[in-house]
Amino acid sequence: MPAFLMPEHSGSMNLAMAMLIIFGSAKLLAELFERLRQPGIVGEILAGILIGPSVLGWISPNEFTATMAGLGVMFLLFRVGLEVEVGELAKVGGTAVVVGILGVVVPFACGWGVYRIWGKPSTEAIFLGAALTATSVGITARVLADKGLLHRTASKIILGAAVIDDVLALLVLGVISSMAEGRVNVAELLLTTGLAILFIALVARWGRQGMSRLAARLEGKLRVGEAEFALAMILLFGLAAASARFGVAAIIGAFLAGMALAESSPRRVHDLAQGVTELLVPFFLANIGMHFQLAVFKDSSTLLLALVIVPVAVLSKMLGCGLGAMRHGSEIATRVGLGMIPRGEFCMVVAQVGLGLNALPPATYGIIVFMAVSAAILTPPLVKWAFRGVLAGPPGEGETLRLG
Repeated sequence: MPAFLMPEHSGSMNLAMAMLIIFGSAKLLAELFERLRQPGIVGEILAGILIGPSVLGWISPNEFTATMAGLGVMFLLFRVGLEVEVGELAKVGGTAVVVGILGVVVPFACGWGVYRIWGKPSTEAIFLGAALTATSVGITARVLADKGLLHRTASKIILGAAVIDDVLALLVLGVISSMAEGRVNVAELLLTTGLAILFIALVARWGRQGMSRLAARLEGKLRVGEAEFALAMILLFGLAAASARFGVAAIIGAFLAGMALAESSPRRVHDLAQGVTELLVPFFLANIGMHFQLAVFKDSSTLLLALVIVPVAVLSKMLGCGLGAMRHGSEIATRVGLGMIPRGEFCMVVAQVGLGLNALPPATYGIIVFMAVSAAILTPPLVKWAFRGVLAGPPGEGETLRLG
């Protein structure tokens, strides 16, 4: 361990040094990749691998890195929500539902099937399948936001489907966790899922109107500095906490908060949110890389299985989500399929739950982490390729909505 990270040093020094190493290395490699005409976020993820336990060993994933990563992805989805109008998202709502459902069913079936064919126990195969279900939309959202493509049809489908498959993944995790513990409380699972869906529907339907009225009433009456931004932060953290309380990821609440404020917040709020996002998102991306575990691949059979699971994870999402969006044409279907590839925080949760219940051995835990890191690295260049030649802004020629 480097001297500056030894325990005898003060906490404040450790904190400052950790932030310097994570943020500095992420931005340094992002700049390098941008100069090589590659997506900068790939460099930020690779920075996490470099400084993490598998290579230099400067920083290991811990409560601090997890907290900073959580804040980073929350602000990222909040900023994305600020650029998305509820009405526009609703236009692709039917497609998003189909994409979300197929994006859970197909990867789950494929992951479970491969593990069973490989001779793994049924419970282990079920957890592996569950880890492949939910998309980590933060990776794709960062690419689309950087390229100014959030208003494209494919982007709206991806964002809507990510909300759907997060709810479905919640249900899947609840079922498999109950099975591993030897009990299945159907009523509790249905109630939790129903409350999650109701919460999302209520905020999506009336959040924008409510915030518009509140902003009109408070305009010019608040005296605290950056009053509009303060209110935005209260809504962000409030809806994120409520989302977690209702059983879905906090980032869904952050996204809904952004959508609720999209029309009523002044440009200043957008700019301040952008600044905070630029500070925190590198911690989210680097944290993905820091979870990479090289040691588990000393066993050649584990390495071989990992190399099989990665293409299964990629292709199953492409197939399931792409088929769900086919009504909009093959071009948009391809973009949606590629945009739904990344996995992240949810698959880590599945892996940790499985490990805690003794349903997953360390080797499979390592394979899941390897899959998540690999998918996160592969997504930016694939999304960039899928949107090649597409201009920033609203849908144009070739991306007209097909609503029939």
